Amino acid sequence: MFDTLPARQADFANWSWAQIEPYANDLLSRPLTAASVDQWLADWTRLSNLIDETYNRRYVATTLDTTDKNVVESFHTYLAEVVEPAQVMEDQLNKKLLASNLEPKDFAIQLRNIRADADIFRAENVSLGTDLQKIGTEYDQTIGAQTVQWAGEEKTLTQMKPFLHSDDRALRERVWKAISERRLADRARLNEIWGRMLPIRLKMAANAGQETFRDLQWKAFKRFDYTPADCETFHRAIEAVVVPAANRVYERQRQLLGVPTLRPWDLDRDDVYPPSRPPLHPFTDVTDLEFKTEAIIRHVDPVLADRVKLMREEKLLDLANRKGKAPGGYQTDFAASKRPFIFMNAVGLHDDVQTMLHEAGHAFHSFEMHGLPYSQQKEITSEIAEVASMSMELLAAPYLEKKYGGYYTESEAAHARIEHLEHIILFWPFMAVVDAFQHWVYTHPTQAADAANCDAVWGDLWARFIPGVDWSGLEDARVTGWHRKLHIFQIPFYYVDYGLAQVGALQVWRNSLTDASRAVQQYRYALSLGVTRPLPELFAAAGAKFAFDEATMRDLVTLIEGTIDDLRAKA
Repeated sequence: MFDTLPARQADFANWSWAQIEPYANDLLSRPLTAASVDQWLADWTRLSNLIDETYNRRYVATTLDTTDKNVVESFHTYLAEVVEPAQVMEDQLNKKLLASNLEPKDFAIQLRNIRADADIFRAENVSLGTDLQKIGTEYDQTIGAQTVQWAGEEKTLTQMKPFLHSDDRALRERVWKAISERRLADRARLNEIWGRMLPIRLKMAANAGQETFRDLQWKAFKRFDYTPADCETFHRAIEAVVVPAANRVYERQRQLLGVPTLRPWDLDRDDVYPPSRPPLHPFTDVTDLEFKTEAIIRHVDPVLADRVKLMREEKLLDLANRKGKAPGGYQTDFAASKRPFIFMNAVGLHDDVQTMLHEAGHAFHSFEMHGLPYSQQKEITSEIAEVASMSMELLAAPYLEKKYGGYYTESEAAHARIEHLEHIILFWPFMAVVDAFQHWVYTHPTQAADAANCDAVWGDLWARFIPGVDWSGLEDARVTGWHRKLHIFQIPFYYVDYGLAQVGALQVWRNSLTDASRAVQQYRYALSLGVTRPLPELFAAAGAKFAFDEATMRDLVTLIEGTIDDLRAKA
């Protein structure tokens, strides 16, 4: 029967569930034996790849233009009419495989994951998940519609950020306050969205027999190798080791500017990171960004560079910021086509260079996993996924100079690398704020239902982990920072992954300082494994230790600060 299933997603794109269901029924009714299981998994993979790619293409369309009601309606229709029954089908197929007691080759981790999925799957949660996705689209639309009038022109908030790199502090203050005022105008709207999301998540956890939504999400994210208590250990290590290092970064910035205290308009993204001083202008347009990214990655690995070229030629990159585009950046997969897609909001800043390298790392992960036969082997957890992206930022860093086809002079490149390394230090405390906030929300859901309590807890966590910036007189903007972190609204508990992955990525980079070729080989090998190994073994394959203790953090902060000192001689 599967001989009649389209090979191309384009021929499948408008299939209804009535057309798909016979293939699902064939998989459900087919006898499952040691001799047939490989073909059964291959056919399941073909069908799920087509469904997944159609879902991802429709989702991408909603982010490319959040104002297009037709693509939003198309996405919501697909969620209700195809994705929901497909999730029920997947649960039934999972249970069929588990009941067979068969163990296909390199499938032990997948069976563990399938057991977890089967344990928490509830049919009544499928429509609730769809409801959350729809509300998540409202969040994107709210953020995507935020613009300000500036010098007689309407500008997105992202388009305003280059002004925060100005040497004119009074201008930066006006820009920051204009952005802040516009964000605060949506305070009630975002609180209302939050007020609808939280009870749905709590209901899903109760339906699945989980004590808290955190317990549900831990299983959904396949977190078998660390616990919420380990996250608290990570937070304490960051507080003890990284916060003092972050304060040193902020103090250097304060001295550079010659100001009595560092204010939010002296920073940039997430009100955390100092922008380039003097400003860096790495590229003129996104075409320039694409070609230069390919050029510098060619020095890391020619095969990876060819993959950037392929994505450029096949128009799998949408990089420029524009009105109505969803915020942020991401990489997603078109599974049936075996192609990744990168989305971002570039405006000509060094942050854009880092984002492009980051998302390219995710894309390389997708390419490296093409050799794995089954879709379940490619369902990577976010910790190793982010090792792929963050490692690429660091592995490509030595080649940012124009002599390598990159963006900068020698001194500018050193400046960019210092900024990147300082941003890593500053990221960990910010990550701890976001992660600790989410742990509080889902262990105190009654209190978290009141946005005022969320504001208060966010403010307390900010004071604990990011004490080096003066927010006096700006309390409303400070305590509503959780509104601006889309992960809290759309991907709850997906943020500690970045912090853990940075620990792994820094170790990959440390290895490259002594043997770059071997470090890249290990990196690519680890990516090629998908999720066929436990998380600590995937880190080990990349040449890293999975750890989050104070001693590990101290070693990495020492490496970062020592490298910054060396680069200062060139900057």
